[in-house]
Amino acid sequence: MIPLSRSLVLASNSPRRQQLLRELGFEFMVEVRPTDELFPADMPASEVAGYLAQHKAEQFAHDLGDKLILCADTVVVVDNQILNKPADSLEARAMLEKLSGRSHQVITGVCLLSAEGYQTISDVAEVTFKPLTETEIEYYITHYRPFDKAGAYGVQEWIGMIGIPRIEGSFYTIMGLPLHKVYELLRPFMVL
Repeated sequence: MIPLSRSLVLASNSPRRQQLLRELGFEFMVEVRPTDELFPADMPASEVAGYLAQHKAEQFAHDLGDKLILCADTVVVVDNQILNKPADSLEARAMLEKLSGRSHQVITGVCLLSAEGYQTISDVAEVTFKPLTETEIEYYITHYRPFDKAGAYGVQEWIGMIGIPRIEGSFYTIMGLPLHKVYELLRPFMVL
């Protein structure tokens, strides 16, 4: 593990983010605080992920102590519209039909809160789906239940394996944690 000068807290219940941060070589605790995921209606879609990541970090500001708080948020953007997590199968199907046969953006915002303040960054990846059949969409929703994923899909799951022929940008940004950027945010706190 890469030692840090302060304790690291990942403010995310996402098993994918936890796995990625562990694989990057960091020890951390997980602590999540209730946060609304509201943002100004007139905010450009490209700024939402960073805004929400920092908003999550703000929940820790009053009792930060000597910790590092790492927060992230991922949005899927198509036609300048944000696709959030689907509420049910019907909504998941509509999202996947909208993404089918075209490209969209996945933006992951990351905020690192330390005693020195907030550092917030965003990373963008462009994802292209092949045209998906109704059968493929139904199979994916039934077997993978993507209701905890922005845009109703996980790039690392079956739908990504069979349906995504092209990615521009970081695969890890699409999974929800741009590891190359997280490493740079944590570098000043590494004890090597």
